[in-house]
Amino acid sequence: MQGILDTIAEFFQGLLEDPTVQLGFQLIGIYIVLLWLATAFWAYRDMTHRTANPVLPYLAAAWIIVFTPVFFAFSAVLYRIVRPKETLAEANERALAEEAMLVEVEAQAHCASCHRRVERDWIICPSCRNRLRRVCPNCAKLVELDWTLCAWCGKDFERPELLREAPRSRVMARPLGGVSATLDPTTITPLGRVAAEAVEPAQAKPAPKPRTASGPR
Repeated sequence: MQGILDTIAEFFQGLLEDPTVQLGFQLIGIYIVLLWLATAFWAYRDMTHRTANPVLPYLAAAWIIVFTPVFFAFSAVLYRIVRPKETLAEANERALAEEAMLVEVEAQAHCASCHRRVERDWIICPSCRNRLRRVCPNCAKLVELDWTLCAWCGKDFERPELLREAPRSRVMARPLGGVSATLDPTTITPLGRVAAEAVEPAQAKPAPKPRTASGPR
């Protein structure tokens, strides 16, 4: 039995002393070291894409290197567990998608009173009965409440503030005294247009002289 064990030991000893086998082991060792360093570099590059902190990529590479070529596989597995789930590009894309969704939600029409969603062609909110739009009396299309004229037919709407601000009338007396005067009132028509009219009465014509009958001489 002892002889068999000695034979096996001599066989493995000769195998290990073979230059080809030693070269193979050296190549395997070099491959493991290169894989270890490549894993550390991968951790560094991966962390640069996942965080804006300039220190964390170096810490990730050092984490792989500290475990030596023997246990670097376990360090790589631990790194994949604790690393951030999203890259910076994925986080930016998600933020842009959320912002676009918020813009789309804000672009949808909402009632100014109850803040519920309403349709574009609604005139009154069915929830709070708040007036949303009005109908143009000229073309019967929906217009906003704050519009001063219709965007489709150009009809001017009555604006009460002009009625308060516009002067009621303006009277100018003529210098040569007669009975005539110039009246220039400023009014607001129902269509909202400001019109100035000058009214000048007709001058009185002198009455004709009565004819006198001449008797016979």
